[in-house]
Amino acid sequence: MVQLTFNSQQRKQTMKRYFTLFLAVTLGAGIGIAQPKDYAALTPRPVIKVMTFNIRYGLANDGTNSWPYRAHLVVEAVRTFDPDLLGMQEVLLFQADWLRKQLPEYAFHGVGREDGKTRGEMVPIFYKTNRFSLLQSGHFWLSETPNVPGSRSWDSSLPRMVSWVILRDLQTGTRFLYMNTHFDHRGRVARAASARLIRQWVQTHAADLPVLLTGDFNSTENSEPYQILVQGRGLPQKAIPWIDAYRVIHPTPTGWEATAHGWKGTRKGNRIDWIVHSPDFVPLEAVIVHYQDSGRYPSDHYPVFATIRYR
Repeated sequence: MVQLTFNSQQRKQTMKRYFTLFLAVTLGAGIGIAQPKDYAALTPRPVIKVMTFNIRYGLANDGTNSWPYRAHLVVEAVRTFDPDLLGMQEVLLFQADWLRKQLPEYAFHGVGREDGKTRGEMVPIFYKTNRFSLLQSGHFWLSETPNVPGSRSWDSSLPRMVSWVILRDLQTGTRFLYMNTHFDHRGRVARAASARLIRQWVQTHAADLPVLLTGDFNSTENSEPYQILVQGRGLPQKAIPWIDAYRVIHPTPTGWEATAHGWKGTRKGNRIDWIVHSPDFVPLEAVIVHYQDSGRYPSDHYPVFATIRYR
């Protein structure tokens, strides 16, 4: 069992890895690795740094990729990119408890999908307390009975849910809705219905607010869920298209944009982890974070990071 604390030697190794990462950033910008930039110095309007990160179910039998051997890498990846808002997926209670201790500058909002309390995976939200104040928060389930914890519908194989917060930006006073989710990995009908439910929920509960959505959608941008969420397909005519931050910054698909790599470090494939927002925000950068340490990855998914600003 690996000790989940940092000694002096580990801190030195961590800084070495950071330097290596930034060198790779400089040399590898053309293949999607990018250094987090100080956009606050480049725009007079406040920016928000956002990350979505499927950290992999902590009880999975992944051998040397099991949670105790990589937990510190999850924290290193987060600290390197220093998001203001962070949405995670596949987070169990013991993982959440450890991450909260390691990331004390963030407030935490999340519950287990099985009972709305502690059982099952969470899709938690972390937000920086020196940047945002919480106005409202909640959860709903991606089912025909969204207020029933643990509920599932359509062809969903497991309960799926959304965690959400309404935050006030302490720099601008702006209020906005931030949601985080994880769509079903098997149910094609469920994924499309989930996308439709999210758009309908926003229209009913927060139609006047800017919206930010992160998650593992288990869908590519050629899928029906993407078309519903981003393009507003099949929704009432007044539905406003949302923006895929990564595709705005990288308008031409390359086929080397995989965000799920199965511990192999592959980049060939398509994105299933997205950062999506309403037109109230403008993306300034977006990258797939190929963070690793000598072939050891923090998760079987790459995080996705974006910097956005208010329009």
